[in-house]
Amino acid sequence: MDTFLVAVLVCAAAVLLDSLLGEPRRWHPLVGFGRWASLLEHSLNGQQTVALNSWLRGLLATLVAVMPAVVLAILLQWLLEGWLWLLAQIAGVWLAISLRGLAEHGRAVSTALACGDGARARLAVGRIVSRDAAALSDEGVAAAASESMLENGADAVFSSVFWYLVAGLPGLVLHRLVNTLDAMWGYRTPQYLYFGRCAARLDDAMNWVPARLTALTYALLGNTRLALQCWREQSKAWDSPNAGP
Repeated sequence: MDTFLVAVLVCAAAVLLDSLLGEPRRWHPLVGFGRWASLLEHSLNGQQTVALNSWLRGLLATLVAVMPAVVLAILLQWLLEGWLWLLAQIAGVWLAISLRGLAEHGRAVSTALACGDGARARLAVGRIVSRDAAALSDEGVAAAASESMLENGADAVFSSVFWYLVAGLPGLVLHRLVNTLDAMWGYRTPQYLYFGRCAARLDDAMNWVPARLTALTYALLGNTRLALQCWREQSKAWDSPNAGP
């Protein structure tokens, strides 16, 4: 069977599995990776006063965090065959995407707002955005949830599928782990400004094409002319090269 067709079928099976089961409630690999990344950050991200030193430590932490899993994915690609390799790929894509979880988080916000329960809506949106949601108005909650749903649609679904189709399981693993590091370290604070820059820039690079394909898909499925106009006129106002589109 054609390799690309097999990859498409793997993605379809993973999406079906996600819709039926959602994310694993326990023993999710990304949770373990997050703990590993936190350990590395505590060990390497000291009180660095020299920007270059902090950046180099961040580069080292990124490589040490990501490469073991990528190498494992490459070894699996060489060692497994037939149904075992097919199942490994389905499991990998299923664990990387979070379509059902993303929908559930968004629905929790919209349901609370529809019921007029602003406090519950702010609590729900606080689970999916990094900003302080306590002071947000209902309109602010709706905006924050919409922005998070749109951007995470790229990060948590489209980009992972894109990199799997382009570079197989190793590409998928690389993207998902880099994206997780960006979510943990990609802040413009004194603690992470230089240490997290490598992960943040790598994430920007890996998401550049998928983010624009995602935005184009949203536009084609919605009010296309208005969506493209907003993309052209408003995306430049965002600091992130991908969040804007």
